[in-house]
Amino acid sequence: MNGNRFGRLFQVTTFGESHGEAMGCTVSGCPAGLELSADDIQEDLDRRKPGQSMITTSRGEPDAVTINSGVQDGYTTGTPIGMVIENKDARSGKYEPFITAPRPSHGDFTYSAKFGTRNWGGGGRSSARETVNWVAAGAIAKKLLALEGVELKAHVNQIGDVVAPEVSFEELLEHSEENDVRCAHPETADEMQDLIADYQDEGDSIGGSIYFEARGVPVGLGAPRFDSLSARLGQAMMAVPATTAFEFGLGTEAAEWSGKDRNDDWEFDEDGNPVPVENDHGGIQGGISSGEPIYGEVTLHAPTSIPTEQQTVDWETEEVVDDAQVIGRHDPVLPPRGVPVVEAMLALTLVDFMLLSGRINPDRVDGKPGEYDTDYHPSNPRNQ
Repeated sequence: MNGNRFGRLFQVTTFGESHGEAMGCTVSGCPAGLELSADDIQEDLDRRKPGQSMITTSRGEPDAVTINSGVQDGYTTGTPIGMVIENKDARSGKYEPFITAPRPSHGDFTYSAKFGTRNWGGGGRSSARETVNWVAAGAIAKKLLALEGVELKAHVNQIGDVVAPEVSFEELLEHSEENDVRCAHPETADEMQDLIADYQDEGDSIGGSIYFEARGVPVGLGAPRFDSLSARLGQAMMAVPATTAFEFGLGTEAAEWSGKDRNDDWEFDEDGNPVPVENDHGGIQGGISSGEPIYGEVTLHAPTSIPTEQQTVDWETEEVVDDAQVIGRHDPVLPPRGVPVVEAMLALTLVDFMLLSGRINPDRVDGKPGEYDTDYHPSNPRNQ
């Protein structure tokens, strides 16, 4: 099975299954000289891990990461970074009724039809638990971007029919981690929490969306057509489990705008550089970053694992099953834990383009592209 690698220069290859021994990934292409520890990665993993609150699965996974290669004396060496996150609380017994009966709207049938086999415990490789690897790799990408002055953040802007008003980037940074829903508008977060609780009480689930934004992205990332920044972002976000839509800038609202209203006028900034007056294009024009903030939205459908009785079929007995119940520990809503996943995929996409464009030195991050300082590393004999 292919499709386990993301990126061109900054490449992430993942492994693991929901109820297997461990999850893990290898990050290739990270320059040498980046200060990095397990704590740097753990911070984002803790935001994604299960069991955080009453609106997440109660599966008790600490999601503790170990770095097995690519880091020495607290700095990256330029070699592949290997990371492992062990599964500590897998309980496959709940899934035995679905060995030969596909759960409604899961990947059970399509996976089995394609490969002739599957790991049925917790969804196996197709489980959203696999995103723990993406978040681990994304934490490294974020550190690289921060060195170049690029900052990014996401928050939950909609759950069901409850929609948060627009918030500033500063509000995103300040408030999105203050509540269980990860909504940067506190009053709306309370409404979202109540709505989620209502669906939980009914044995049901609900969908929502995540708004993301990146500041400090330089001009010139991307290319026309198939290597456009928007196309690659679309690939990254549509890979997030349960995603049904990705948009940037005005998104689907652009269908309601005339060309005159949507088109961004140009002016000169204080340094004499052309800049757009508005940013309805979402930081990307012609597939290339404009230097303005990149922003957009990812829509996630309701979790498909719910205890409410549903209909399926058993392909072994050839019987219709009218009372199928997915009994287990599942999230009633996905966006709150999806926020760090969306941030990770945004960071991985941007850092890959930064390396491709030469904005980040692919060999070492201590100097400018092409400049090498042999004294940067604490384990260098000169420094001992």
